[in-house]
Amino acid sequence: MPIYKMDGKRDGKQKYRVRINYTDIFGKPKQIDRVAYGNDEAKRLERELAYSVKEQKPAQKLTVQALFEEYKAAKIHEIRQSTFNSTVQLVSAHVLSYLGKIRIDKLTPPVLQKWKNEINSNDFTIGTKKAIFKKFHAVLNFAVKMGYVSANPLDKVGNFQAPLEPPKKMDFYTADEFKQYIKCAKEYCETAEPYTWNFYVFMCIAFFTGMRKGEIYALTWEDIKDGEIAVTKSLTQKLKGGDVTTPPKNASSVRNISIPKPLQTVLECHKDRLIGIDVFSSDGYICGGARPIRDSAVREFNDDIAQLAMLKRIRLHDFRHSHASLLIQEGINIQEIARRLGHSDISTTLKTYAHLYPSEQDRATKILDGILL
Repeated sequence: MPIYKMDGKRDGKQKYRVRINYTDIFGKPKQIDRVAYGNDEAKRLERELAYSVKEQKPAQKLTVQALFEEYKAAKIHEIRQSTFNSTVQLVSAHVLSYLGKIRIDKLTPPVLQKWKNEINSNDFTIGTKKAIFKKFHAVLNFAVKMGYVSANPLDKVGNFQAPLEPPKKMDFYTADEFKQYIKCAKEYCETAEPYTWNFYVFMCIAFFTGMRKGEIYALTWEDIKDGEIAVTKSLTQKLKGGDVTTPPKNASSVRNISIPKPLQTVLECHKDRLIGIDVFSSDGYICGGARPIRDSAVREFNDDIAQLAMLKRIRLHDFRHSHASLLIQEGINIQEIARRLGHSDISTTLKTYAHLYPSEQDRATKILDGILL
């Protein structure tokens, strides 16, 4: 049961990895890895892990509720706070309320199918149902890892499936539609209070960069350098305050995006405007200043401008789709589009936007027709 010294410190305390090797109740070799700061804390953690392994709870005695409490204690410092919070919310409301008192060895296919039927009886979207399943599946994977069960019982019943229906049409603005939209937005801001320009700038950033709205909310003036925007964080807004800034969605989402000339002009004018009224700060939020503009206000602005411009109303996220669709129509390489969007894999980009690519069937046939035998 060794303790390994690692690179890094916190509050002046050395970082350690504590590793416990043991054999589970099924006779399989297992290993637990945890991180601690400070030698005393590492030794304490080693004793706790050794004791927990010694006192392994057989599945016959462990309820879903008890398992979830162990899962929370193990994961609270290992996953993003927003992910942890959504897991607690979904599992507590839609799993524990049905299965909390049931022992995990009693999670048979009939029991789990009955639970799925209960979830299906609610008016949830397929996305919500799949999110519930994903969170519960992760909890039961933890039970497998800890040796409480030999396999994840949810695998036998499978995830929720959407009924067969036509795919939803993707909304986006063409370049001409965006010009019409942003012209109305500019005219509106010229007659409104100065703060309203923050919404205009937000819409320009969304269209010209394809950034996610949380990434735009998190942008400060320090993130702009040498003609590029450095995307290194995302901001989640809370209804009762206490916004949370985290790393972006995935590792590929940390990226630099070159700033097109129209957006460069918008940003420079916005900066000059803030300097002129003496509210500019290098560490201030580009869209908001001391505090990011609120999501509800941006959505209201978007609705108003779409109506003024006599255009269909699209969601804030659809400005990201507008960015991607424009680049696709202009023949930009799919890898560059994926990079700009911060997708972890080009398969995500292809899956989302494949229907926007022009058919190459006729051109492919002509090429093959030219091969004379």
